[in-house]
Amino acid sequence: MENKKEKKEIIDTVKEKATEFVDDSKEVLDFVKNKIDETLSEENIEKVKLKAEELSDKAKEKANEFANETKETFEELKENASEIAGEAAEHLADFAEDAKEELKEVKKKSKNFFQRLFGK
Repeated sequence: MENKKEKKEIIDTVKEKATEFVDDSKEVLDFVKNKIDETLSEENIEKVKLKAEELSDKAKEKANEFANETKETFEELKENASEIAGEAAEHLADFAEDAKEELKEVKKKSKNFFQRLFGK
């Protein structure tokens, strides 16, 4: 008899715990449902849209600033490259003139050397 009584107590305890679990689950479900409804309310959706637009505008502004800075930097690089190319061309012309003079000098000395060597 005691065995049946123990089984009944266990079954009653299990039923009680299952009922508590179901009740707690219902409370959690209702809480979550309310939070989802709050989150999806028109007011919150509008807030999200406004924030997204604000962030989008800021991103566009930053992109424009970056584009302008990049353009300015490119212009500076272009100017510097032109300046360097101009200086290099100047130096190249000087170098060519010096090389021409050196070549004349070598030609003259070679001519003198061969004339002395062959006696002509």
